[in-house]
Amino acid sequence: MNSLCPGLSALAAGALLLAVGGCSHPSAAETGGPSASAAQNAVDRVRVGPPQRKTLILTTAQPGRVESFEETPMFPKVAGYVEHVLVDIGDRVDKGQVLVRLWVPELQDEQEQKEALVAQAEAEVQQAEAAVQAAEARINTARAGVSLAEAGIGRSEADYQRWKSEYERIKELAAQGSVTGKLADEALNQFQAAEASRTEARAHVDSASAEWNEEQANAAKSRADLAAAKARLRVAAANLKQAQTLLAYTEIKAPFDGMVTQRGVDTGHYVQPASGAMAQPLLVVASWDRVRVSVDVPELEAPLVETGDPAVVRVQSLRQPELEAEVARTSWSLHSANRSLRAEIDLANEKGQLRPGMYAMVTIQLDERNDVLVLPITAIVQDGEGAHCCRVESGQVQFQPVELGLRSGNEVEILSGLSGGEAVVLAQASSLRPGQPVEVIAAQP
Repeated sequence: MNSLCPGLSALAAGALLLAVGGCSHPSAAETGGPSASAAQNAVDRVRVGPPQRKTLILTTAQPGRVESFEETPMFPKVAGYVEHVLVDIGDRVDKGQVLVRLWVPELQDEQEQKEALVAQAEAEVQQAEAAVQAAEARINTARAGVSLAEAGIGRSEADYQRWKSEYERIKELAAQGSVTGKLADEALNQFQAAEASRTEARAHVDSASAEWNEEQANAAKSRADLAAAKARLRVAAANLKQAQTLLAYTEIKAPFDGMVTQRGVDTGHYVQPASGAMAQPLLVVASWDRVRVSVDVPELEAPLVETGDPAVVRVQSLRQPELEAEVARTSWSLHSANRSLRAEIDLANEKGQLRPGMYAMVTIQLDERNDVLVLPITAIVQDGEGAHCCRVESGQVQFQPVELGLRSGNEVEILSGLSGGEAVVLAQASSLRPGQPVEVIAAQP
């Protein structure tokens, strides 16, 4: 029994060292063997090489979906019966092409009524314009009458002054006995007649002026009537335009060049304007010459996605080469349901091979660093104090703090801490400790 005890003790000691020291081998001293000093000089073998300078590219690969660049459900604006359905699914349509025609007879009747009201209003405008012209003509006539009456005042005033002077002269001669009294009476009569003519002329001026003022008032009323007639014409024209607009809604037209992807109506159906989210469109038109590929980028990579980032799209169902493009736009905000950023890529589709609903894999280049120092991720050790790598100097391990940058795949950028010529342990660095002796088994140039 005592002869088995040394072997049992050595086995237990070896198991304990494996549990504590990882891949280190138990020393002879610990096992009680005679070669303890030789075992203490054993070293780990490590693969060592310098940091490499290269271009580091960070990408994200996410599933995407092909969508129409534009897709419009077509709903009726007015209620009516479907008279003609002029297209079907799969038909290519041009912008402005009539797709569905409705039959709404009351709108046609309303348009004819509005057209008649417009014609009536136009006739009223013409009549009012003629009245204005007639009123202006009467104003001119009245103005001429005023001028004529004023001219009569001048003649009557001259006659008045002449006979006044003549009467006073003859009256004085008659007082001296140079002429007879009869002649003086005749001169008085002529003077009184001239005075009456002057008074009559002044009355004619007042009458002509009053008539002129009246015609001016009539002309102002005619112009007001014309303005009112024109206003009624504008109202009638606006009502006609509204009726024409409503009647135009009986023709449902394509909003852009595209293709009919859905049809939900037949001839004779009664349709009415959409109400509520459950309303079904008559047709759905989608653009086909250009599509957008939408991608949901996870939250951790979302801040790195920018408009213009290079992207590669692979559509598996087409079995065609990769399509190179770039990010056209992003939603900027993350979707609350899955915390992802929506990014969109526009692709030309002249041949119509890319169809909405297709599945795609999209690789977006998030960042690119040229001529940077790079180490494999297995060479980096991260703990609560930061990150470091293991340098080998004179056969011993030395910890070297480093600042990490961009990580791409199994490689990481070294921002500071290394210059490029150091001998760095490239794998299993986390199992080493400062000052530990190691043996270099493979050095990379």
